[in-house]
Amino acid sequence: MRLSRSLSITSLSGLPLWEEESLDVQDLLLFEVSWEVTNKVGGIYTVIQTKAKITVDEWGENYIMMGPYYEHNFKTQVEKCEPPNQAIKAAMDSLINNGCQVHFGRWLIEGSPYVILFDIGAAAWNLDRWKGDLWNACSIGLPYHDREANDSLVFGSLVAWFFKELTDQLQDKPNVIAHFHEWQAGTGLVLSRSRKIPLATVFTTHATLLGRYLCAGNADFYNNLDKFNIDQEAGERQIYHRYCLERAAVHCAHVFTTVSQITAVEANHMLHRQPDVVTPNGLNIRKFSAMHEFQNLHSMNKAKIQEFVRGHFYGHLDFNLEKTLFFFIAGRYEFSNKGADLFLESLSRLNYLLRVQKSDVTVVVFFIMPAKTNNFNVESLKGQAVRKQLWDTAQSVKEKFGKRLYESLLRGEIPDMSKILDRDDFTIMKRAIYATQRHSFPPVTTHNMLDDSTDPILSNIRRIGLFNGRNDRVKIVFHPEFLSSTSPLLPMDYEEFVRGCHLGVFPSYYEPWGYTPGECTVMGIPSVTTNLSGFGCFMEEHVSDPSEYGIYIVDRRFRSADESCNQLTQFMFSFCQQSRRQRIIQRNRTERLSDLLDWRYLGRFYMHARHLALSRSFPGKFKMDHLNLAPTQGFRYPRPASVPPSPSASSHSTPHHSDEEDDDTYDEEEEAERDRQNIKAPFTLGAEPEGKSKQPLENGN
Repeated sequence: MRLSRSLSITSLSGLPLWEEESLDVQDLLLFEVSWEVTNKVGGIYTVIQTKAKITVDEWGENYIMMGPYYEHNFKTQVEKCEPPNQAIKAAMDSLINNGCQVHFGRWLIEGSPYVILFDIGAAAWNLDRWKGDLWNACSIGLPYHDREANDSLVFGSLVAWFFKELTDQLQDKPNVIAHFHEWQAGTGLVLSRSRKIPLATVFTTHATLLGRYLCAGNADFYNNLDKFNIDQEAGERQIYHRYCLERAAVHCAHVFTTVSQITAVEANHMLHRQPDVVTPNGLNIRKFSAMHEFQNLHSMNKAKIQEFVRGHFYGHLDFNLEKTLFFFIAGRYEFSNKGADLFLESLSRLNYLLRVQKSDVTVVVFFIMPAKTNNFNVESLKGQAVRKQLWDTAQSVKEKFGKRLYESLLRGEIPDMSKILDRDDFTIMKRAIYATQRHSFPPVTTHNMLDDSTDPILSNIRRIGLFNGRNDRVKIVFHPEFLSSTSPLLPMDYEEFVRGCHLGVFPSYYEPWGYTPGECTVMGIPSVTTNLSGFGCFMEEHVSDPSEYGIYIVDRRFRSADESCNQLTQFMFSFCQQSRRQRIIQRNRTERLSDLLDWRYLGRFYMHARHLALSRSFPGKFKMDHLNLAPTQGFRYPRPASVPPSPSASSHSTPHHSDEEDDDTYDEEEEAERDRQNIKAPFTLGAEPEGKSKQPLENGN
C-alpha cells in the first residue's frame, strides 16, 4: 500500500488535506514507550497525555502505551483490566512466569488508552546479567552508582523481552510499530534491534541529553555547536554512558524525530543524525476552550490575583490596581536555561523606563518556579490576614451604615451623613488603618528559602535592587512552589492563574519546545518567547507578524545578550503602553492561534513518522517514495488588517491611550472571519513579485 508522503502543515483546518490512503490499523499494533507513561517527571508527560485522545481515535484498541510501574500511580491513575489481544496476554504471561511483574489496564485520562507497566524493582535481580547483554550488544557499560541509568536498563530489557515474546506469538501479522521517547526508553530500542526483533521503530528526542547539560553550565551553546568535542564534554560531566545510550537509540531507529527545528539542528551536531521528521508538540485545545468566555475568565481570575496583591503589599498599596499589569514566568527552576537571568535584568531596565516616563502603570511580576523551602514566609501570611481583617471590618461598618440609611429613608428623611456613623465606627476604622502600617518592604518571596544567600533569583534581585520599594514601578513576587487551589496564600490552580495574568514571559535560552507559552496562547494570554525555543521557531514560521497576535519573539540566537535584553525590555515597555481596549483586541487575536497548536493537526506529523518507519522496516508490504518528497508548502497567518494594537507601531504620540478611545477600524468577528479565510489559501514563502509589495494574501478585503 502506498503511504502519505507530504509533510505540509497545510493540512490544518480549512486547508487541503494530505493525499493519503488510509492505513489499515487493524493489521498493525502501535506501542508508545516512555518513562513518563502514568509517571509525571517533566514535559514529556504532557506530550503523551494530551496526544492520547487523537491516537486512540485513530488506532482504537490497537494502541498501547508502555511505562514503569509505580504502585501509587497505578492505584490512582489506572483501571486494571485484562488485555483484549491474546498475543499481548501471552507475552505478558511469559514474563510473569519468569519472575517479572507486569500490569495491564486503562490509563484514566482522555481517550483511556491501554497501558502495560513493568515493575522495575521486581526485575532488578537481573541487572548484572542485562548489563552483560547490553555490553555484548553495543559495548556500552553502565556504572553501578547511576540509579537512573540502571533503572532504564531494567525497563528497556523488559520491553525488549516483551516485544520478542509478542512478535513470536504474532508471526508476521499484525505488524508492530514501537515508538520510543527519550534515552530512558531508548535501551529497549537498542536491544530490540540488536536481537533483530521484527519491529518498525521510531525514536523521539525531546531534548538532547548533552545539550541540556551544556546550556545549564552557561556554555555559548548555539554559537559553538560545531566546535564541541562531544565525547569529551559528556565524559567531563560523567554522563558518557547515558549519552552513548541516547546516540545508540538514535542510530538504531528506523525513523528519528525531534520536536522542533532548533532541536533538529542541535541533534544533528550532538547525535550525528539529521532527524527524519520534526513532530511539533500540540495541546488538547478542547480542554482550554472557553469560546467567548475567555475574556470573562480573565477578568474573574485577575480579580483573585488582585486580592492576593492587596494582602501582599499591604501598607505599600499606593498604586492603582486597575492600572496594574501582571506578568509571570513559570517552569522548572533552571535559572539560565529558562531565561530568568535575562528576565530579571530586563525588569530592572523596564523599571527605569517606567520611572523616567513617570508612568502610572505598575507591573507585578510572579516567578512560579519550585525551589527548596521550609515554610511560608510569616510576612506573606500576615499580609493575607491583614487584608481579610480589613475586609471584615469594612463589611461590618457597611452593614451598620446600610441599616441606618435604610431606617432613615423609611422615615422619609435624608440622613445626616456626619451622624450616620458613630464614634465607635470611626475608632474601628482607624484601628484597621493603623494595623496596615508597615515599616519594611513587602517581601520579594512568599516562602522561607533554604538557600537564601545563594539562590540565583534572590541574588539577582539584590543585584538589581528591586525590593518592592514605593518608587519602584516593577514589583516582584517569587513563589517557589507550584500553584494550588488549596494554598492559604494564592489559592489558584495554574490554569486560573495564567488566565488572570496579562503577559507570560519565557525568554528561554534552551527550550526544545516550550509548553508554557503554548498554554498561554490557547487561553488567549499574550506571551514572550525566543527564537531558541521550538514554540518560538514554529510561530515565526507560521505567523506572519507574531507580535500583532500577542506572540513576542526575542532574538537570542543572532543578537548579543545585551541586545536581547534591550529587545525584551522594549517588548514589555510597549505592552505597558497599551490601553485596556488594545489588550482586549490582542487577546482575541492570540486566542485565534489556538488551532495551530491542536493535536488534531500536529498529530499528523506523528502519523507520517510511523508510515515512514513501516516503509523502512517492512519495504515489501509498505511503500513510500522517500527520495522525492514534495517540497513542503507552508502558510502564515497574515498581519491583521485592522489597526495594530501595538503602541510602538501606532500613530499615537502620547505614551498612554485612553481606555475609552474608540477604534472603529476593528471588528472582532470580521477580523476572525478574515483570518479563517486567509489560512485557506496557503502561500509559499519566497521573493516578492515585481511591483508594489503587499502583505501575504492582501486582497483588499
